[in-house]
Amino acid sequence: MKHHIGERTEMDSNGTNKQIMNKDYILIVCALEIETQNQLEDWNVLYTGVGKVNATYHMTKGIVDGITHGKRPRMVINYGTAGSRKIKKKTLVDCTRFIQRDMDVTGLGFMKGETPFENDIPIVIESECNFNPIGRHATCGTGDNFAEDKSQYYGEVVDMEAYALAKVCKHYDIPFISFKYITDGADEQAHEDWEKNLADGIVQFKNIVLSNVTSDN
Repeated sequence: MKHHIGERTEMDSNGTNKQIMNKDYILIVCALEIETQNQLEDWNVLYTGVGKVNATYHMTKGIVDGITHGKRPRMVINYGTAGSRKIKKKTLVDCTRFIQRDMDVTGLGFMKGETPFENDIPIVIESECNFNPIGRHATCGTGDNFAEDKSQYYGEVVDMEAYALAKVCKHYDIPFISFKYITDGADEQAHEDWEKNLADGIVQFKNIVLSNVTSDN
């Protein structure tokens, strides 16, 4: 079921309907402050650190703290950088499907990406968030390594946090969507390309995604 949270529709100057979200309902989650370049100081931002364990811990703590203080987020938006061999560099995409690319217990008969004996969460977590201003859907493969070869690759985009964030949000029934800026080709040049391109991503994220968010009640 798609969630419609704090949302209204407005027509832009080109006569196209745009989804407008209320800023007060949203928690933005990022791995590293360097990815946001000090551009989100007026927003409610949670930084988790790198990797699935950090993402799980800080996302859970952020939600629980919010519930405790009467500020439970109604939507979580993840922004971050990512690599891709299928999408060109310097492209912002919305990831709506998430899988663990480094969960591999196929030797015991489980499917790749499947967590053994976990029946309540599907292998691929799909976003139930209706807020989608980009329309470039992608599957994000999350793992605790810097993917540089095809054996570590799953989906159109690879990162190190999104699946964990999506899983926590699913547990708390909070709509989740992830926007990834493609900095590199998930190859041997990934680290150099990431450093060179990461600063441009937050500009696109603000102009394309956050321009659809208002502080109006």
